Amino acid sequence: MHLDLSKLWYFCDYYARITKKIKMYLKEFEIRWSDVDANRHLANSAYLNFMSHTRMAYLMELGFTHKTMAEHEIGPVVFYEHIYYFKEAFPGHPVKVSMEVVGMSEDGKFFEFHHNFYDYKGRNFAHCEMMGAWIDLKSRSLTGLTDDFLAAFNKAEKPENFRVLTKEDTRRFTKIPKDLA
Repeated sequence: MHLDLSKLWYFCDYYARITKKIKMYLKEFEIRWSDVDANRHLANSAYLNFMSHTRMAYLMELGFTHKTMAEHEIGPVVFYEHIYYFKEAFPGHPVKVSMEVVGMSEDGKFFEFHHNFYDYKGRNFAHCEMMGAWIDLKSRSLTGLTDDFLAAFNKAEKPENFRVLTKEDTRRFTKIPKDLA
């Protein structure tokens, strides 16, 4: 008898979500040849791409499609992504990337997402903390969300450690540009 681990993985994930109310979004990825670096493990750039893809898939499920963002002339921008690597990941098995909204300002302007990377056995091999904001694509300045978009985020499940963000939270690492000239 051949046991398909990917189907078992999906069933376990589904069961966990409906019984434990897991407050994270999960997206599965196949590690492609182009995702591997010279050390033959998942490249740093692939982590960023997988996280970005996961965020956009989540936002699309909330109604933040390319079309609706274009209509409202807004887009998400990243302030930072701090990645912590625990173990290597290699091609041959799918990986899952989670996303949790762990913070948002009252007007929706600022947001903080956490990502975790899991191997096919559910082992956590990397973690990322990212913060960003919404930009008005006309004025090129940061902006809050419309009531409709804010309502979509407010309806989404939040983890126990969710917090309301302020502008000061975006400055917690106090990095200031240092020009060459």
